[in-house]
Amino acid sequence: MSTVWCSSVLSATATSVPKNPSRSNPSNHLRFTFSNSSAKSSCHRFSSCRSNRPPPLYYWACIESRRRISCGVQTTAQSGTRVVERNASLEIEERHARIRKQLLKPELSPSAYDTAWVAMVPSPGSPQAPCFPQCVQWILENQLDNGSWGHNEVDSSADKKETILATLACVIALKKWDVGPAHITKGIQFIARNFQTVTDEQIVVPIGFDFTFSGMFTLAINMGLQFPVRQTDIDGILRLRENELKRYDGDKSTAIEAYCAYVAEGFENLLDWNDVMKFQAKNGSLFNSPSATAAALVANYDDKALQYLNLLVTQFGSAVPTVFPQNIHCQLSMVDTLESVGISRHFSAEIKAVLDMVYSLWLQKEEEIMLDAETCAMAFRILQMNGYDVSTDWLSHIAEASNFHNSLQGYLCDTKTLLEMYKASKVILSERDLTLENIGCWTGSLLREKLCSDGAQRVPILEEVEYALKFPHYAIVDPLNNRRSIEHLDARGSQTLKTKYLPCHVSQDILALAVEDFCFSQSIYQDELQNIISWEKENRMDQLQFVRQRLAYCYLAAATTISPHELSDARVACAKSIMLTVVVDDFFDVGGSKEEQENLIELVENWDEHHKVEFCSEKVEIVFYAVYNTVNQLGSMASAVQKRDVTKHLAETWLKVMLCMLTEADWQRRQFVPTVEEYMANAVSSLALAVIILPAQYFLGETLSDYMVKDHEYSNLSELMFTCSRLLNDIRSVEREFEAGKLNSVSLLALHSGGSMSIEAAKKETHGSLESYRRGLVALVRRQDSVVPRSCKELFWKLCKTIHLFYFQIDGFTSPKEMVGAVNQVINEPLELQSSNTHV
Repeated sequence: MSTVWCSSVLSATATSVPKNPSRSNPSNHLRFTFSNSSAKSSCHRFSSCRSNRPPPLYYWACIESRRRISCGVQTTAQSGTRVVERNASLEIEERHARIRKQLLKPELSPSAYDTAWVAMVPSPGSPQAPCFPQCVQWILENQLDNGSWGHNEVDSSADKKETILATLACVIALKKWDVGPAHITKGIQFIARNFQTVTDEQIVVPIGFDFTFSGMFTLAINMGLQFPVRQTDIDGILRLRENELKRYDGDKSTAIEAYCAYVAEGFENLLDWNDVMKFQAKNGSLFNSPSATAAALVANYDDKALQYLNLLVTQFGSAVPTVFPQNIHCQLSMVDTLESVGISRHFSAEIKAVLDMVYSLWLQKEEEIMLDAETCAMAFRILQMNGYDVSTDWLSHIAEASNFHNSLQGYLCDTKTLLEMYKASKVILSERDLTLENIGCWTGSLLREKLCSDGAQRVPILEEVEYALKFPHYAIVDPLNNRRSIEHLDARGSQTLKTKYLPCHVSQDILALAVEDFCFSQSIYQDELQNIISWEKENRMDQLQFVRQRLAYCYLAAATTISPHELSDARVACAKSIMLTVVVDDFFDVGGSKEEQENLIELVENWDEHHKVEFCSEKVEIVFYAVYNTVNQLGSMASAVQKRDVTKHLAETWLKVMLCMLTEADWQRRQFVPTVEEYMANAVSSLALAVIILPAQYFLGETLSDYMVKDHEYSNLSELMFTCSRLLNDIRSVEREFEAGKLNSVSLLALHSGGSMSIEAAKKETHGSLESYRRGLVALVRRQDSVVPRSCKELFWKLCKTIHLFYFQIDGFTSPKEMVGAVNQVINEPLELQSSNTHV
């Protein structure tokens, strides 16, 4: 592992927040009207935590500049910094350009193995000559110095079976057309030197290797090629295919037939080619595999197969990939990767173009999508999560376990396909989607079986399986997921099929940009947190003994909800609002008497006329001014951004929240037992999410008009998210609150059942309601026709996911030890990259 330190190199000057202004001084009484100048002035003061911060590319440029100076590089400070900044800028622009190019027009890596098989196809009009002489020429021109063909960078022993397989195929192709005797000799010598690799069970095995290598080795011997290896070793290789054939003897399942057709090049004349061609796709290929299609064409002429290979060579020239067509899968994989590592926002236009294209093909039931279960599942999930209207009806062909087991992927028990189908099944928007529920059930079961059976082999894909099974998508927040994805990203992006498949040529570029973006975000998070600590002290909230000291967790909640570093104002507003809700909630819960609570309410009701109301205690004074000063400053900033006064509405929202908290406190004092309906009508608002989300939405760069905020869509989004969050809170806190003599929706459900329902049964029923509200929220957020801006809708869902993170297994605010790791991973700890990726 390699540690990437993310130091906070950018300082911020904390500004003073007015504390407890004199109640007798009219100049301190902010009215609910602002001049443009006063709004801008307040905005400038409050934004100090991000003042003079350079964009990300200059962050690295400054570090490089200081490194060069410390190393004694002779350059003036100004010119040196400019050169470094310019070079850094150019490098980043080049990385962006390469990613955009690959995203819009994927470039697939050549496969020496598949190219060799295409080279073996005879010309229809002249069987003694190759149909694709350019492929033969490529083989002659691309032998490596060690005598092999394949990738230039052989990854230790992991690639050796693939390399020896490709080398054997190239040797056979040259021998067939009686060219390149020196190349043949060098190839045979490479095979002989690495012959023990063939039977080494510790090395990753390409799909069908025992068939393909043994079958081709038999073909090579029959062609008169001699290998300087022991006869016993040769006999062992020849038995590989015999042993495999014995395993399948008598098994006539569709899955077996599909597998044999996929590795047809290993069978010579042992197959009924009419049976093989049953799996021919509309494009003329067998499973989009050039090698299998070429092998079928060598054995038995087929016009559609020849058309497929002609198209392949026309598009790729003299060297073909191991899978074709594969553009849609490659593009969707790139979109998924860009989203998971947190840099998709930099490529939003290109991603939209790709998804629009994929959606159009989805509606046409394009074979490239529908015939590959992995691509189909990935397309459904990504399109669904990006707001496209995709029906689960078109997943019916992969919905049943029997369909999967009868397919090539099913025979191979392809973990990646199963994982994609499982992840797709979790994007459920309707109340009872039987198709997705069925897929989720059987794929989840198979994946758990694989974890148990393959538990000792902790290969990366199984780590992904374990993560997907453990953490539902609604509890995965961006910064933590970005970090994990970056640390587990294979910069080579490879996948082993019959040969190694490199679907993405820009993995190194993606990784480098993601590392830069994450490290820069951490530097900003650290900066903002220090600013908020100063704000807490300036407002004397640290002096309130009854308040849970949760500032770091409040900021974590804001950072996981609003992670892009450029949205600093929104994130800081969110963090301060969360901290204020903790203070006010603790005040009404344990910190304030009835008199003090009513005093605070009266002060908020009078807001700018609060000087007419006496403070009954210092606690009330501190709490009020913390809310008053912060809300006024946030309101001033937001008013400048939105070009309308929003402070009055923010203050009114705080008043509504406090009145609901007062109602709960009054119920507690009177030992009043409300109905579940009475409780929920009040508790949804007392959770105080309205005063958290609204200020942040004003700083997302979208116009959020008064009309939008009062629209029924905004109300529905609020109700769904607030209710979902309240139910989750109640499920996790019911035992603790019950012991303290408090009631919530779960305990009330059990209490009003007349003894027919236990707490556990009530929790289960509440879980069902929670799931329904959660699905409703996602469906409304993803809906295309909308009054509320998309980014504002997305914030409802992102805050909901953050709440699920905190209440995933326990009450994260009440038991903060559980969240220490998350705080450190998001804010403090440096990235730890895989050793193979340390050179980015």
